[in-house]
Amino acid sequence: MIQLVRGFKDILPEEASVWQEIETTARNHFHDFGFNEIRPPVLEEAALFKRSIGELTDIVEKEMYTFAGSKGNLLTLRPEATASVVRAYIQHRLYAADPVQKLYTIGPMFRKERPQKGRYRQFYQINAEVFGIASPYMDAQLIYMVTGFFRKLDITGLRVHLNSLGCPECRARYKAELTAMLSSRVDNLCADCVRRLDKNPLRVLDCKVPACRAEVEQAPSMIDYLCGDCAAHFATVRSALSDMDVPYAIDHRLVRGLDYYTRTAFEIQTDELGAQSAVAGGGRYDGLVALLDGPPQPAVGFAIGMDRLVELVMARKPAGVVAPDLFFAAMGEAAWRKAFEWSSRLSDAGVRTEIDFSERSLKALMRRADRLGAKYVIIAGDQELANNSVNLRDMKTKEQIPVPIDSLVETVKQRIVN
Repeated sequence: MIQLVRGFKDILPEEASVWQEIETTARNHFHDFGFNEIRPPVLEEAALFKRSIGELTDIVEKEMYTFAGSKGNLLTLRPEATASVVRAYIQHRLYAADPVQKLYTIGPMFRKERPQKGRYRQFYQINAEVFGIASPYMDAQLIYMVTGFFRKLDITGLRVHLNSLGCPECRARYKAELTAMLSSRVDNLCADCVRRLDKNPLRVLDCKVPACRAEVEQAPSMIDYLCGDCAAHFATVRSALSDMDVPYAIDHRLVRGLDYYTRTAFEIQTDELGAQSAVAGGGRYDGLVALLDGPPQPAVGFAIGMDRLVELVMARKPAGVVAPDLFFAAMGEAAWRKAFEWSSRLSDAGVRTEIDFSERSLKALMRRADRLGAKYVIIAGDQELANNSVNLRDMKTKEQIPVPIDSLVETVKQRIVN
């Protein structure tokens, strides 16, 4: 028997309903904040991610699914969505009509990570990106928006971690100080961190190796090196969050895993998922549009890990398939033929129906209706058809009423839909 590929996951019907609920809530919530959906493809030129994410990141170095295209060019299954959205923003000149664009996307990403609980090689994200707004109030509103989204899903106990990564100018001073400090402890760093030390020392702060984490405990804080403009930007983000009653904690070790971030960086964490504590993260990336050959436009955004979010939602509400509104307990060929017609017309009218075409007894059919969680059952056999009337049973109250066949569709619509 052919098995599922390691690191990938089937989303079965009883869990898919939770995914649908999350996606619907996200779309409605984001639309209320002025966002429009964009759907970029999952396959892009590899150069897009090498330039945007950074060649010294774990993603580009180790985790991308990259292969040769028919013309010899390298293609990559997208490991994240922001670069693809920026590419679409530039390629389709969305900035020409209005540089301010609020976009979101929902879909799969691909990374060759070590499979573990809550982390798959095909994983799903909800991404939101804002272009053309440099104001720190936009940073704060995005954080407020994503925390509000979690509230609508009844997710509590989340913590907002906040930091500033500064601009290229003030970050250069910080990198020099951090490099000097880490160079004195190079013997205690892992091989990856030693290799990154010269070109990207901030990535050492993000290393998960315990020895490296211990060494950076005494590292200087980026916030202490912010220039005047970056410090003012960060102060406004913090005060705006306080005005909106969004609690947060300053996290001096928080850096994003992608090279394009500047200024605001944030992460939303929970204690309910073990070691994989982050469920959302984002920040500002003002230089990315220009880096990818677009016009200089500021940008800020975030990504939500859907796989982990589904775990949180399912911990509060058991998963299950959607129960039918109406089950047809039809017995015999003539009853099946009528039930087929009624079911089709009612489904068109918004009534979720189910029919059992097997030759079972009425008792067995009722047991199946009960297992499915059907709200109502139509009981129809040769005798009911001869009498031109079937029985409609309310499975909760056990009330059973006769319904004329000629008006069955309208009667059921009025009782269930209305």
